[in-house]
Amino acid sequence: MIAFDSIWRTQDEIRTVVNAVMGECIFSLAYSHERMAIELELSVHLDEDAISNLSCQFPVPADYDGEGTEGSKFVFFL
Repeated sequence: MIAFDSIWRTQDEIRTVVNAVMGECIFSLAYSHERMAIELELSVHLDEDAISNLSCQFPVPADYDGEGTEGSKFVFFL
């Protein structure tokens, strides 16, 4: 069974970090049942240094997931 409270809390923590470090630039933040992970896409494309800097700020481990149509993508496996 999926603990939706935990997912929502984690999404709020991710949103807080992105807003504090990058400003409001979230294009998409949603839970994927197929991947059993939270997927984040920003509305900006980041360089390697910015990706590394942002990734180490998250409260849960983040993996860079490439570039999407709008910006850089990250995935958080739960």
